[in-house]
Amino acid sequence: MNLVQALRYFLHEAAVSLVRSWKVSALAVLTIAVSLFVGGALMLLTSNLSDLVSRWRAQAKLVVYLTPEATADAVSELITEARAHPGVVGVESISAQTARARFERSFPSLDRLVEGWKEEPLPASVEISFDPARIGAEELAAWAEELRGRPEAALVDDDRDWLSQLSAMIAVGRGVGLGLGAVLLGAAVFTIASVIRLTAYLYHEEITIMRIVGATEFFIRGPFYLEGLLQGLLGGVLAVAALYGAHAAAVARVAGSVWGELIIDRFLGLPQVLFLIALGGAAGLAGAVLSLRRESLGAPPDSEVDWPQEAS
Repeated sequence: MNLVQALRYFLHEAAVSLVRSWKVSALAVLTIAVSLFVGGALMLLTSNLSDLVSRWRAQAKLVVYLTPEATADAVSELITEARAHPGVVGVESISAQTARARFERSFPSLDRLVEGWKEEPLPASVEISFDPARIGAEELAAWAEELRGRPEAALVDDDRDWLSQLSAMIAVGRGVGLGLGAVLLGAAVFTIASVIRLTAYLYHEEITIMRIVGATEFFIRGPFYLEGLLQGLLGGVLAVAALYGAHAAAVARVAGSVWGELIIDRFLGLPQVLFLIALGGAAGLAGAVLSLRRESLGAPPDSEVDWPQEAS
């Protein structure tokens, strides 16, 4: 029997076993699917947030919030000095009325917070856009500190500060997700190993007969290995399908909102989808390999087994 014939036999036997013991197989597939769904959801969230932070870093600004006493001459001087800086690519003066209009447009559900004020509730500001490639982090920090000392500046906000904090939070979330995913995947491997061991026990008599007629260990174990691989792949496909459905439902639910555009902007890429499915297959195969110790199949000692030569 050549390799193609052997693989065809393995696939047939694995498919028959999955159908015969579909209840326990479904349990293994669902366990894999749940673990990969949780890991995939965290991967989707952190991936979108990382892309968002990258976009925001490219558009980072220094925002100088002005005091109510700031004169037009002082603001004009600040703008002129900012435009003369070699790393600056744009300077925009934002009035208090424009700031309120921006707030109402970005947060329509909170527009009542800025209604009914005798004076404008939000301060005027000067937004300074810069090119990170043309100005170093230390130079930018020193310039921001200099701007804070100006009398017309009530507050200077450097976008990089909160972007760094957000990046740190994403890194922590990614680490927690990896740990949780590893634990759940370990449980899935254990479940598949138990299912494969149970299946092997049910076929114990057939395995004994196969050994009597000269079947090799590779030929005996192959269908069980392929069964575990199929269970893992099915779990991976199910996890990706459920994740896609959850993502589509979430996008439809929060369409047009700020959170919808920021956090769930896009689904996983093809490499990430293939990685999840392949990870499920690897977990299923690992469970099958771990479950089929030589003693679990009642194999004879090594000296009596011609491993892994083909059966005659």
